[in-house]
Amino acid sequence: MSVKDHKLAAARRALSFVEPKMRLGLGTGSTASLFVELLAAEVRGGLSVLCVPTSEETRALAAKLGIPLTTLDEMPLLDLTIDGADEVDEELRLIKGGGGALLREKIVATASDRMIVIADESKRVDKLGTFPLPVEVVRFGVTATRNMIEMLAHDSGCQGEIALRLARDGTPFVTDGGNYIFDCAFGRVDDPESLDEALKFIPGVVENGLFLGIADVAIIGGAGGVAVLEAHYGESAEAV
Repeated sequence: MSVKDHKLAAARRALSFVEPKMRLGLGTGSTASLFVELLAAEVRGGLSVLCVPTSEETRALAAKLGIPLTTLDEMPLLDLTIDGADEVDEELRLIKGGGGALLREKIVATASDRMIVIADESKRVDKLGTFPLPVEVVRFGVTATRNMIEMLAHDSGCQGEIALRLARDGTPFVTDGGNYIFDCAFGRVDDPESLDEALKFIPGVVENGLFLGIADVAIIGGAGGVAVLEAHYGESAEAV
């Protein structure tokens, strides 16, 4: 099976958590997009749901596929968000934001009763940090904000290259919220909670890609089948 097959298996398993009349948050990224496509097929078959997308990219895909959409202003409380992750550890702590939607993803996830993460087995790690941590920042004073990130991250035991994310044309990548992103290659993060608190202290930081205590379930597709990890309840596995 290919990596895409593993992602698809995780997305398909996540679909079993969706019930009629649910208010859903739709994630962003390659695995989340597979889930959106599967969900659209169920909607065409008569499933009634109302969804809030976490990015303009996801909104465009869901609208094209005929999924009923709303906004978080119109429906501020959701039943379930299903989203991908760039990394997930054994405590269901995540790094997200590789697709640039971390701010809206975190807002939608925390407005939901539950969050389910779907990913292929390459995203499962013992320690967070191999994937560079995205940090969304306002454009004003961006160099001063970068210096503060470097200083306070160092105080939290993290150091490494902090690079401004660029778009394909070489200009700074701009999020849906109009902000920039620094990708912080800190390597192994031994104390994600400390780093998260340090980054929140910086005025120019809008949000960071550490999702701590937010995910309730992680569904991981791999060569051995699908593993379902639940917060505080360990892991179960099933064949695909």
